[in-house]
Amino acid sequence: MITLKGENIYLRALEPEDLEFVHAVENDESIWDVSNTQTPFSKFLIKQYIENAHKDIYEVKQLRLVISSYNEKPLGMIDIFDFDFKNSRAGIGILVKDKENRGKGTGTEALKLLVSYCFNQLNLHQLYCNISEDNKVSIKMFEKQGFKQVGLKKDWNYINNSYKNEYLFQLLNKQDVH
Repeated sequence: MITLKGENIYLRALEPEDLEFVHAVENDESIWDVSNTQTPFSKFLIKQYIENAHKDIYEVKQLRLVISSYNEKPLGMIDIFDFDFKNSRAGIGILVKDKENRGKGTGTEALKLLVSYCFNQLNLHQLYCNISEDNKVSIKMFEKQGFKQVGLKKDWNYINNSYKNEYLFQLLNKQDVH
């Protein structure tokens, strides 16, 4: 699929071979506050998730894709969640796993590809994301793709013994003809 291929990376479906990678991502406590995770995931549960990842987005209301280099190295994951067909919207989440792969445009390129897919293939009217007030890198990346801050959720997440605000960002499909 051309839509999901970029200059330096491409987005692909989860494969059984991704078990170790997904397990490492989901159990990395350093990113749990970003993903709102509170407990570790077993390989058994992740294997079941991967086995069911082929289900249609219209049925399961989500889609998780691997951000992959062209030498087949998984770099991160990008998700469509809360897919709402009636209201033509979905949430987006993204994570580049290793620090050495961050700050090189990987996330920006993946986000650009997914936005294009959501607007051109899924014909969505809008996308949104939730970003912690202190995640300046993600804020900058989403703003670079045209997302606008439309809301502030005060004291939304309890992280490291204090409450953090979370911003709501939104991107409307300017080509939408609804």
